[in-house]
Parts: sequence; C-alpha cells; structure tokens
Amino acid sequence: MTHSTLFKTLAAAGALAIGTGALAAEKLVIKGSDTLGAKMVPQIAEAFKAEHPDVTFEIAAEGSSTGVKAIITDTADIGMSSRDVKAQEMADAKSKGVDMNTIVVARDGIAVIVNEKNPISKLTVDQVGRIFTGKTSNWAAVGGKPGDISAYTRNTSSGTYKVFQQLAMDKEDYGDQTQKMAGNEQIASEVADNPNGIGYVGLAYINTPGVKVVAVNGVKPTVKTINSGDYVLARPLYYLTNGEPTGLAKEFIEFTLGEKGQKIVKDVHFVPLR
Repeated sequence: MTHSTLFKTLAAAGALAIGTGALAAEKLVIKGSDTLGAKMVPQIAEAFKAEHPDVTFEIAAEGSSTGVKAIITDTADIGMSSRDVKAQEMADAKSKGVDMNTIVVARDGIAVIVNEKNPISKLTVDQVGRIFTGKTSNWAAVGGKPGDISAYTRNTSSGTYKVFQQLAMDKEDYGDQTQKMAGNEQIASEVADNPNGIGYVGLAYINTPGVKVVAVNGVKPTVKTINSGDYVLARPLYYLTNGEPTGLAKEFIEFTLGEKGQKIVKDVHFVPLR
C-alpha cells in the first residue's frame, strides 16, 4: 500500500487499518491530532509494520481533544496531541484513575500561509492576531491589495486551533467570519484556491501547491528557528498514554523516538528531536 493510498483512506474514513485483520496477533489503536495523524503517524506505522507484520493499526485523526478523551475513556492505546493537556483534562483523568502521561515525539511550527499570488510576504504576530480575531478584515490594512480577507482555521476540537489562539491571538476569540476546516490539508487547499485566503498549518503541510509561507515577526518557521525559539508560533507534538507505556504501545513509541521514526518526522517536515 502506497503512502498516497494510506492518506486517501484516512481522509475518507477517518481511520486507517494496516494489516491482515483476523489473523493479526496484536492491534494498536491510536487516536487524536490531525497534525500528527494525517501524515506522520501513518508513515511511522507503515515502517513499524514492515518489522512487525502481525501488528495491525487503527489510526483516527480527529483532533487533539479526541486523543485526550480516548486515553481517559480507555478507547485508545496511544493518544496524539498537538497541544498541552489542559489542567481540567488532567483533573478529569485523575478522577477516573487515569495517569495522563505525555511524551514529546517531535516539534512543529504553526506556519501562516497565504495564496501564492498574494503580495504579502510578512506580518507581525499582532497583525496575524487581528486578522483571525476579525479586527482586520481587508488586506489593504496590512499593506496588501484591497480585498476582503478570508481566514481559515481548524475546528474547536483541534489542538492547533487552541495553540494558535494562545500564541498568535493573545487567547482572544476567533472572529465570526473565520471558516473552520477539519484538517491541515483542507486549510491549505482552501488558501491555494482563494487569492484572498489566509490560514495556518503544521510544517508537514506547507508544500501544498498554490500557497506560500508568510514570515511572522520577520521569521519563517524552519528547523533552525524552531529549535532556537526565534519562531514565535512553535509547539511540541505529543503522544499520550495512561501511565508509563508497556507492551506494543511502548515498542511503537520507542520506534517513533528512534532513528527510523525520527527520520520520518524529518521527512514529513516536522522537527525531529534528534
């Protein structure tokens, strides 16, 4: 099965099954963040399966909140999150006897993207915040050609939605005119099709034809600027487990953190820990 087929299956069904089904000895269920689950984790799962052919995977990429909930409700072996677990979620887990364990597996920069035909090449973080809160609604206000701004965001279950709100918007509410998308790929596609579009995506999605990355406070997201802290819209990416991982989950997490897994992290354009 090719990577392209894997991704199309996930987009269509919201879940990915790898393996032979009834004859498989073990199954690993992974739920949560679209940022991790649409590209990076399926590719790591495919590489892991090449060494463990009897293992099957169910991967559902529906947002970080679903990953946290899946660990609390014991409906996944591993959760995926592109944001920190909230204090209330930690408390909810504890009240149910769940020891929410977070493991950083990669780093990411939330890239601000515009249509490639847009003359804008840089924005301040304040300008970005004003656009997504709806305070700035025309490109002329930030030095662009006159035209109503179409701002595309993730949905409310997304970790990226919340991290961006915290880092770029000073925790203010999104504007009423922002358009919520299910995933990074959808945002990139909409911006590519709309000359007045703007959105934000993880680094794995910045090479979509028709979009370009805007410098924020004069800095573009790269491995160097994310590791140095110079890019202000950076964040860690997490796996979540109930307590210290054991068994197959532990093996998969170690594989992700190992040389082969971190090479995939790099290949999909996230920032590896190594």
